[in-house]
Amino acid sequence: MDAIEVLKQRRSVRTFEDKPIPKNILEDIIDCGRLAPSGNNAQPWHFVVVTDKETLKFISEKATYGKFIKDAAACVVVYCEKDNRHHLEDGSAATENIMLAAKAHGISSCWVAGYDRSYENDINERLNVPSNLRMISIIPLGYSQDNPAPRNKKSLQDVIHWEKF
Repeated sequence: MDAIEVLKQRRSVRTFEDKPIPKNILEDIIDCGRLAPSGNNAQPWHFVVVTDKETLKFISEKATYGKFIKDAAACVVVYCEKDNRHHLEDGSAATENIMLAAKAHGISSCWVAGYDRSYENDINERLNVPSNLRMISIIPLGYSQDNPAPRNKKSLQDVIHWEKF
């Protein structure tokens, strides 16, 4: 799938087939996250890939809007070093790369907020995360049960401004 097609077809998906994702595909997806741009090329990210069903269930119970995580084949929890002043932007770029790479592999995803959420500490403890890292996002991954249509996207004419606002 070409890059423009991936960008235009990616959707947030919350229902997944009961089908594992091969490890080599998960590694390729994370490799794409690692290649995201970062301020001063700091590359402050770390990625925890979770496939254990009990841990997926735990994360789904903690994440306020992530109850469906328990049904995912895997999830990636994106972390960045908190002493990096661009940790939120850098981790967000890596998150988007992961979601787009997943789509290119035919795998669906959904961005679940992790940054500055009440459940961050509980999940960090479960995943044995060092204290110098901040959670940026949680990305459940899986093969979609359906192919959702885009919903309520603003038109290009509603958001584009030429030369000035």
